[in-house]
Amino acid sequence: MIYLTIFLEFFKVGLFAIGGGLATLPFLQELICKYGWITSAELIDMIAISESTPGPIGINAATFVGYKTAGVMGGLTATIGLVTPSIIIVVVIAHFFMKFSEQPIVRSGFYGLRPAVTGLIASAGFEVAKVSLININRYIKTYKLSELFNYKEIILFLVVFYLISKYKKHPVFYLIGAAIIGILFKY
Repeated sequence: MIYLTIFLEFFKVGLFAIGGGLATLPFLQELICKYGWITSAELIDMIAISESTPGPIGINAATFVGYKTAGVMGGLTATIGLVTPSIIIVVVIAHFFMKFSEQPIVRSGFYGLRPAVTGLIASAGFEVAKVSLININRYIKTYKLSELFNYKEIILFLVVFYLISKYKKHPVFYLIGAAIIGILFKY
């Protein structure tokens, strides 16, 4: 029964997370609240690992969550559930796209998807920032404003943001640098 649940939940994620892997993150956050298959901290770790390894983040996330929930078969089931809607949609669109691609309603539909995708990705970015830069649980325990923020993480974020803005190097250099800093300073 767990495999059917995993498949259906990730099928829904794959169906509605238009815009790529980062667009799946709000849906994964919802799954955390609904089922508790992984923790928010594990989600953030999974994002960091998925962003620094080959392959789409959505696939890596589905495989990780499925594996954590139900082992190898769970990982396989979640991955298949996530990609099945895309395969179906691509086959259907490919069949009709050339015939209808220049129709005004089709062009408008694709134009209308852009803000929705932007919103999903912005929501994912906000969730990542919220979990990695702010520690609400520590603040609730102490009610000290100084305990609300993760200062080391904020400093690292600002340094990397500055370096990206100034030097325009390939993102892999910043990922490797941040990983080394995380290992050295035990973030």
